[in-house]
Amino acid sequence: MRELALKYGCNPNQKPARVYMADGSALPFRVLSGAPGYINLLDALNAWQLVRALKAATGLPAAASFKHVSPAGAAVAVPMDSSLKRAYFVDDVPGLDDSPLAVAYARARGADRLCSFGDFIALSDPCDETTARIIGREVSDGVIAPGYSEAALAILAKKRKGSYAVLAMEAGYAPKPREARDVFGITLEQGYNDAEIDESLLANIVTANSTLPAAAKRDLMVALITLKYTQSNSVCFVKDGQVIGNGAGQQSRVHCTRLAGSKADLWHLRQHEKALNLPFKEGTGRPEKDNAVDDYLSGRAGGSPDDWQALFTREPEPFTEAERQAWMRTLAGVSLGSDAFFPFPDSIDRAAESGVRYVAQPGGSVRDDLVIEACNRYGMVMAMTGLRLFHH
Repeated sequence: MRELALKYGCNPNQKPARVYMADGSALPFRVLSGAPGYINLLDALNAWQLVRALKAATGLPAAASFKHVSPAGAAVAVPMDSSLKRAYFVDDVPGLDDSPLAVAYARARGADRLCSFGDFIALSDPCDETTARIIGREVSDGVIAPGYSEAALAILAKKRKGSYAVLAMEAGYAPKPREARDVFGITLEQGYNDAEIDESLLANIVTANSTLPAAAKRDLMVALITLKYTQSNSVCFVKDGQVIGNGAGQQSRVHCTRLAGSKADLWHLRQHEKALNLPFKEGTGRPEKDNAVDDYLSGRAGGSPDDWQALFTREPEPFTEAERQAWMRTLAGVSLGSDAFFPFPDSIDRAAESGVRYVAQPGGSVRDDLVIEACNRYGMVMAMTGLRLFHH
């Protein structure tokens, strides 16, 4: 297939729309089911690059959950404990522990379920039946993977009455060394960002604490690769092989950090026993549960004292500030990546509140010494990579 007509571009008034190769060659993906849209393809092609890079850097199956050309979640296959499965609503998935790819997607989708609602999914490996079953029951726009088992494709082809977009990506496809885009009728050209992200970027440790465990190196790889495909400015928090907070597209770096940190905090709070044991009525949907858990942990009870009756069998016990603070003190060992240098130490101060222990950032600020000093104050390990990762 050399060209695919699209319903419209970013918005319904932007017609006509299509996807094609400028040199007239065949597209490097096939549409197996449904019809992807313009934004779907922006998500799919960025997400595919991300999971391909994660697999290359870690050797583990990887998955990403994209929304509006930034990752809502990304993860590699690290085993999940029972509390995390419950928080992600996947404790009832048969065979989950036997499918590393399904674990990777469960992590990618589950860490920020509100932002992953209606996502476009990328998988580094051929989609198996267990992964397809998880995808099949979530609200999602489509998936891209290098292949699908017969059983997986049968499940996905039935989703949304056959309109769910299922794309098969040519695994060996490599883009040309230059890429171009038009803005206001003017063409801009640049070299393709082929910078490789591997553990060699972590060699320049500038803090007093220089102990960087293997798990932290893996998590920093996940953070940096995620940032490479996130709208800048961006800061990314990672733990146990998964993004737990992605602060994307902010003009101020400290606002990126605050956004990512608030998401990481909610991720951790969702694993508190009070959140795990909310008395939902039987038949309550996962999206409704997601919103209710977020409201509960954020201290928003709704517009009326009786709102709980719509979702719960009884009124939930309040989640006190003392309980919140005590639980947050158990969050530790978090890794943080930044797509550009920290101009001030304020981001480090905020990161410390969310259990950050390991940091990777390019360096190059005139205030690097103040940032290093802040890391030393918290006992953090910081590597300066020398690699900026802006993405627009």
